[in-house]
Amino acid sequence: MQPYAGKRTVDLIAAGTALVVFAPLAAGIALATWFEDGGSPLFLQTRVGQRRRPFTVFKFRTMRDHRVTRVGRWLRRTGLDELPQFINVWRGEMSVIGPRPLTAEDLRRLGWADRSHEWRFAARPGVTGLSQLLAGRSARYSGRLERLYLSRQGFWFDLRLMALSSVVNLVGKRVVRHWLSRTPAADSHLG
Repeated sequence: MQPYAGKRTVDLIAAGTALVVFAPLAAGIALATWFEDGGSPLFLQTRVGQRRRPFTVFKFRTMRDHRVTRVGRWLRRTGLDELPQFINVWRGEMSVIGPRPLTAEDLRRLGWADRSHEWRFAARPGVTGLSQLLAGRSARYSGRLERLYLSRQGFWFDLRLMALSSVVNLVGKRVVRHWLSRTPAADSHLG
Protein backbone atom coordinates (compact mmCIF):
# COMPACT_ATOMS: atom_id res chain seq x y z
CA MET A 1 0.00 0.00 0.00
CA GLN A 2 2.96 2.29 -0.52
CA PRO A 3 2.52 5.38 -2.73
CA TYR A 4 4.05 5.16 -6.18
CA ALA A 5 7.40 6.76 -6.93
CA GLY A 6 6.93 10.39 -7.85
CA LYS A 7 3.57 10.85 -6.10
CA ARG A 8 4.88 13.78 -4.04
CA THR A 9 6.19 15.43 -7.22
CA VAL A 10 2.79 14.97 -8.89
CA ASP A 11 1.16 16.46 -5.78
CA LEU A 12 3.42 19.52 -5.84
CA ILE A 13 2.85 20.13 -9.56
CA ALA A 14 -0.92 19.65 -9.26
CA ALA A 15 -1.23 21.78 -6.11
CA GLY A 16 0.97 24.55 -7.49
CA THR A 17 -0.98 24.59 -10.75
CA ALA A 18 -4.34 24.55 -8.94
CA LEU A 19 -3.33 27.36 -6.58
CA VAL A 20 -2.37 29.56 -9.55
CA VAL A 21 -5.13 28.60 -12.00
CA PHE A 22 -7.94 28.72 -9.46
CA ALA A 23 -6.74 31.85 -7.63
CA PRO A 24 -9.33 34.12 -9.35
CA LEU A 25 -12.13 31.61 -8.62
CA ALA A 26 -10.95 31.24 -5.01
CA ALA A 27 -10.95 35.03 -4.61
CA GLY A 28 -14.49 35.17 -6.02
CA ILE A 29 -15.65 32.43 -3.64
CA ALA A 30 -14.05 34.21 -0.69
CA LEU A 31 -15.77 37.48 -1.63
CA ALA A 32 -19.15 35.81 -2.21
CA THR A 33 -18.92 34.05 1.16
CA TRP A 34 -17.96 37.27 2.91
CA PHE A 35 -20.66 39.32 1.14
CA GLU A 36 -23.36 36.80 2.04
CA ASP A 37 -22.95 37.05 5.80
CA GLY A 38 -19.83 39.04 6.66
CA GLY A 39 -18.06 36.03 8.17
CA SER A 40 -14.63 34.62 7.42
CA PRO A 41 -14.54 32.76 4.10
CA LEU A 42 -12.29 30.05 5.53
CA PHE A 43 -13.11 27.14 7.80
CA LEU A 44 -10.22 25.58 9.75
CA GLN A 45 -10.50 22.23 11.49
CA THR A 46 -8.15 19.65 12.99
CA ARG A 47 -8.07 16.41 11.03
CA VAL A 48 -6.14 13.15 11.48
CA GLY A 49 -3.46 12.71 8.85
CA GLN A 50 -0.81 10.25 7.79
CA ARG A 51 0.48 8.15 10.71
CA ARG A 52 -2.39 9.66 12.76
CA ARG A 53 -0.68 13.06 12.96
CA PRO A 54 -3.15 15.90 13.50
CA PHE A 55 -3.11 18.82 11.08
CA THR A 56 -5.27 21.85 10.33
CA VAL A 57 -7.31 21.49 7.15
CA PHE A 58 -8.31 24.56 5.13
CA LYS A 59 -11.73 24.72 3.48
CA PHE A 60 -14.13 27.39 2.32
CA ARG A 61 -16.80 27.90 4.95
CA THR A 62 -20.20 26.56 3.92
CA MET A 63 -22.22 27.08 7.10
CA ARG A 64 -23.31 29.91 9.38
CA ASP A 65 -25.11 29.34 12.70
CA HIS A 66 -25.38 25.58 11.99
CA ARG A 67 -27.13 26.16 8.64
CA VAL A 68 -25.72 25.75 5.15
CA THR A 69 -25.49 29.12 3.37
CA ARG A 70 -26.59 29.72 -0.23
CA VAL A 71 -22.97 30.02 -1.36
CA GLY A 72 -22.12 27.01 0.81
CA ARG A 73 -24.79 24.88 -0.87
CA TRP A 74 -23.22 25.55 -4.28
CA LEU A 75 -19.70 24.95 -2.91
CA ARG A 76 -20.69 21.59 -1.44
CA ARG A 77 -22.51 20.49 -4.59
CA THR A 78 -19.47 21.21 -6.77
CA GLY A 79 -16.79 20.27 -4.25
CA LEU A 80 -15.21 23.72 -4.59
CA ASP A 81 -15.23 24.14 -0.81
CA GLU A 82 -12.16 21.89 -0.93
CA LEU A 83 -10.02 24.30 -3.05
CA PRO A 84 -8.04 25.69 -0.08
CA GLN A 85 -6.87 22.15 0.70
CA PHE A 86 -4.31 22.55 -2.07
CA ILE A 87 -2.44 24.61 0.54
CA ASN A 88 -2.42 21.47 2.72
CA VAL A 89 -1.06 19.50 -0.25
CA TRP A 90 1.67 22.07 -0.83
CA ARG A 91 2.59 21.89 2.88
CA GLY A 92 2.88 18.08 2.70
CA GLU A 93 -0.05 17.35 5.03
CA MET A 94 -2.30 16.00 2.28
CA SER A 95 -2.10 14.49 -1.18
CA VAL A 96 -4.27 15.41 -4.15
CA ILE A 97 -5.68 11.85 -4.16
CA GLY A 98 -6.07 9.76 -1.03
CA PRO A 99 -8.38 8.68 1.78
CA ARG A 100 -10.84 11.24 3.11
CA PRO A 101 -9.30 13.46 5.84
CA LEU A 102 -11.39 12.78 8.95
CA THR A 103 -11.67 14.33 12.40
CA ALA A 104 -10.96 12.27 15.53
CA GLU A 105 -14.73 12.44 16.21
CA ASP A 106 -15.47 11.06 12.71
CA LEU A 107 -13.11 8.14 13.35
CA ARG A 108 -14.88 7.29 16.63
CA ARG A 109 -18.35 7.66 15.05
CA LEU A 110 -17.40 5.38 12.14
CA GLY A 111 -15.68 2.84 14.41
CA TRP A 112 -12.33 3.45 12.74
CA ALA A 113 -10.33 4.73 15.73
CA ASP A 114 -8.91 1.32 16.67
CA ARG A 115 -5.70 -0.29 15.45
CA SER A 116 -7.52 -2.53 12.95
CA HIS A 117 -7.91 0.57 10.75
CA GLU A 118 -4.24 1.53 10.88
CA TRP A 119 -3.96 0.79 7.13
CA ARG A 120 -5.89 3.98 6.25
CA PHE A 121 -3.23 6.15 7.94
CA ALA A 122 -0.36 4.75 5.86
CA ALA A 123 -1.05 7.40 3.19
CA ARG A 124 -1.62 11.12 3.27
CA PRO A 125 -5.32 12.02 3.19
CA GLY A 126 -6.53 13.37 -0.14
CA VAL A 127 -8.34 16.44 -1.38
CA THR A 128 -10.29 13.95 -3.45
CA GLY A 129 -10.40 10.19 -3.85
CA LEU A 130 -12.73 7.28 -4.29
CA SER A 131 -14.52 7.75 -0.97
CA GLN A 132 -14.92 11.51 -1.54
CA LEU A 133 -16.40 10.91 -5.00
CA LEU A 134 -18.50 7.78 -4.48
CA ALA A 135 -19.20 7.23 -0.78
CA GLY A 136 -22.04 8.37 1.39
CA ARG A 137 -23.85 5.04 1.68
CA SER A 138 -22.16 3.61 4.79
CA ALA A 139 -18.92 3.51 6.76
CA ARG A 140 -18.31 -0.01 5.45
CA TYR A 141 -18.65 1.09 1.81
CA SER A 142 -16.39 4.12 2.39
CA GLY A 143 -13.79 1.90 4.02
CA ARG A 144 -13.99 -0.52 1.09
CA LEU A 145 -13.39 2.34 -1.36
CA GLU A 146 -10.40 3.60 0.63
CA ARG A 147 -8.86 0.12 0.74
CA LEU A 148 -9.50 -0.23 -3.00
CA TYR A 149 -7.71 3.05 -3.70
CA LEU A 150 -4.74 2.22 -1.48
CA SER A 151 -4.32 -1.19 -3.12
CA ARG A 152 -4.52 0.23 -6.67
CA GLN A 153 -2.92 3.64 -6.29
CA GLY A 154 -0.74 4.63 -9.18
CA PHE A 155 -0.11 7.52 -11.51
CA TRP A 156 -2.78 6.60 -14.08
CA PHE A 157 -5.39 5.78 -11.45
CA ASP A 158 -4.73 9.13 -9.75
CA LEU A 159 -5.01 10.87 -13.11
CA ARG A 160 -8.43 9.29 -13.71
CA LEU A 161 -9.62 10.35 -10.27
CA MET A 162 -8.36 13.90 -10.87
CA ALA A 163 -10.27 14.02 -14.15
CA LEU A 164 -13.44 12.71 -12.52
CA SER A 165 -13.06 15.29 -9.73
CA SER A 166 -12.80 18.03 -12.37
CA VAL A 167 -16.09 16.84 -13.86
CA VAL A 168 -17.64 17.00 -10.37
CA ASN A 169 -16.49 20.62 -10.07
CA LEU A 170 -18.31 21.42 -13.32
CA VAL A 171 -21.57 19.48 -12.98
CA GLY A 172 -21.79 18.54 -9.30
CA LYS A 173 -21.36 15.40 -7.20
CA ARG A 174 -24.96 14.28 -7.55
CA VAL A 175 -24.79 14.19 -11.37
CA VAL A 176 -21.51 12.25 -11.38
CA ARG A 177 -22.70 9.79 -8.71
CA HIS A 178 -25.92 9.24 -10.67
CA TRP A 179 -23.95 8.66 -13.88
CA LEU A 180 -21.60 6.21 -12.14
CA SER A 181 -24.47 4.36 -10.44
CA ARG A 182 -26.07 3.76 -13.84
CA THR A 183 -22.79 2.56 -15.33
CA PRO A 184 -22.21 -1.21 -14.98
CA ALA A 185 -19.26 -1.98 -12.72
CA ALA A 186 -18.47 1.66 -11.96
CA ASP A 187 -15.44 0.61 -9.92
CA SER A 188 -13.94 -1.06 -13.01
CA HIS A 189 -14.02 2.25 -14.89
CA LEU A 190 -11.80 3.76 -12.24
CA GLY A 191 -9.31 0.96 -11.85
